[in-house]
Formats: sequence, C-alpha cells, structure tokens
Amino acid sequence: MKKTPVKSRLRSYWVYRQWDRVVLLLAIGMFFIILPQQKEYSHAIDNRQAQKEAIFSLSVPVPAPYPVLTTGYYPEYDVLSEGIVVYDVDSAVTMYAKNASEPLSPASTTKILTALVALDSYGLDDIVTVRTVANDGQVMGLVAGEQITVENLLYGALVYSGNDAAWALAEHYPGGVTAFVVAMNEKASALHLDSSRFTNPVGYDDPLHKMTANDLTRLAAFALTNKTVAKMVAIPQITVPDVTFTHFHPLTNINQLVGRVPGVGGIKTGWTKEAGENLVTLVERDGHKVIIVVLKSADRFADTVTLIDWVFSNYEWRQMRPSDT
Repeated sequence: MKKTPVKSRLRSYWVYRQWDRVVLLLAIGMFFIILPQQKEYSHAIDNRQAQKEAIFSLSVPVPAPYPVLTTGYYPEYDVLSEGIVVYDVDSAVTMYAKNASEPLSPASTTKILTALVALDSYGLDDIVTVRTVANDGQVMGLVAGEQITVENLLYGALVYSGNDAAWALAEHYPGGVTAFVVAMNEKASALHLDSSRFTNPVGYDDPLHKMTANDLTRLAAFALTNKTVAKMVAIPQITVPDVTFTHFHPLTNINQLVGRVPGVGGIKTGWTKEAGENLVTLVERDGHKVIIVVLKSADRFADTVTLIDWVFSNYEWRQMRPSDT
C-alpha cells in the first residue's frame, strides 16, 4: 500500500483549515445580517400586540358602577302605590319594581311624551295662536287668540302641567289634535313603549289611554337626555308671557319635591280621579342618578321620599371588574 507523502498531507490539512475558517466567517456574517431582521420582526410583533391592546381598551368601556343592595331590605310594606319602578340611570338596573307591567292611567305624566313630539315638530321660537282653550283641570290660563311661543307652552305643560298648554301644542300640529295623537303613538312605538297607548295629548282618563310603570320609566329616561326637557322639569317656578307681553302666566312646579328634597330634578306629576296620584322623579346624589315612578298612589310625594331614603340607605354602587361578570 502506497503512503501519501508528508508534504501532500500537510497541504491537504492546510486547505481543510482554510475552508473551515471560511465557513466560520460566513456563519458569523449571516448571523449579523439576520439578527437586525429578527429584532425588527420582534419589534413589529410587539407593536401589533400594543395596537391590539389599545383597540381592546377603547372598544370595551369601563362599566358604570353597579348598584348593590347591601341590606336585603325591600320597601314592599312601606309604599302602597299600585305601580312602582326604581331605576338606576347609568347602569340601567331596575332596583325595585312592583306591578311594573300593569297598564294604568298615566294622567298628566302623558305630557312628557307630548313635549317630545312637540320638540320633534316645532322650533322653540315658533309662535302658536291659541284656538281652543282647554279649561278643564289644571290650566296655565291661556286665552283664545293669544299668541305664545312653543317654548313658553312647554313651560306651561311641563312645569305647571297646564292642560291648555298641552292642547294648544297639539292643535298647532298639521292635521290638528288627531294627527298629533297619531304622532304620539308613533313616537311611543319608536321608543319601544310596547305596553302603552295614547288617545289624547293631556292625559285625560280614557279606557284606551294607558301606560305601564316600566314604559313610563323608559320614557322619562329618554326625555331627560333632551336638554330642553331636563332644564324645564327642574325649574321650581317661572313666569312666561305671550309674544306681545299682554298676558303673563306665573308657573309653579307641581312637583313639591323640586327645590325641597336635595337632589330632586323633576320630572312630572299626574292626577285624575281614575289614575290617583302619579309622580315621576329624578334624584341625583353622590353622582348617582335614579328615576322613581309611582302610579296610583294615595300620597305620591310621601311615597317618593320613602323610596329615595330607601335607595340611598340600602344600596351601594360598586365598580364591577371583568372577573366579577
């Protein structure tokens, strides 16, 4: 067997070492070429993750504080109104209800809907000429032929619960009172007042003119999002004139709790012989807004005060975390 010369073996070893170094240098070069791209790729992933987290935080708002009954006590024997709803506005939680789905006579709480239809149809500065004067029940004292703005009629209807004011607003509608009542029912349907029906703009007793406490709560909550309504129902008293400053109408809020019970900001009273005493009230304390509806009460103001005291003595508002839900 022929042996390879020593010089040849040394030359082969030297060539092998050179290729080994070349491979090593190429590997090091490729590492430095790829490393920045890996960093950029990793950085891009981090950016996308941050964007996803930002979008998630924007699309999932922090829920409103949730009212929690801490005592277990309900006022079922303290308030004898036939229909009751106590509703937390921000969380949309019904805190207490009694016969909330029973159709009852709403009386002048009807005028909340009358005001909304009027605001949909007229400008506040539009001038109404009083034609038919509705002199029965509570009136602000309009006279036939008087010219008065829509705004001042709304004050008459919402602050003083003037039947003549509500009727004048309806009669001014194209097609008159009949067409206005059609618009009222269409508005009620749009607001999903599915268990309520209206036959007149005032709240006169009628077998077909009914509302539930649930629907009245929904109506009140929506109406309070209208700045004009929210402002008017919270006014203790105001005097409004006609456009010629001939007739002046002093108006005092029929809701005796406005200006007397802390936090009460309206919104509407109602009374007829069939309906009994009705009252829708907004009360705000410590940043919490609560709507209280009492229907067919023997003493609407006392019942409402009892419910206000019960709410703020027995409930706590807690910030719920995702894990809690």
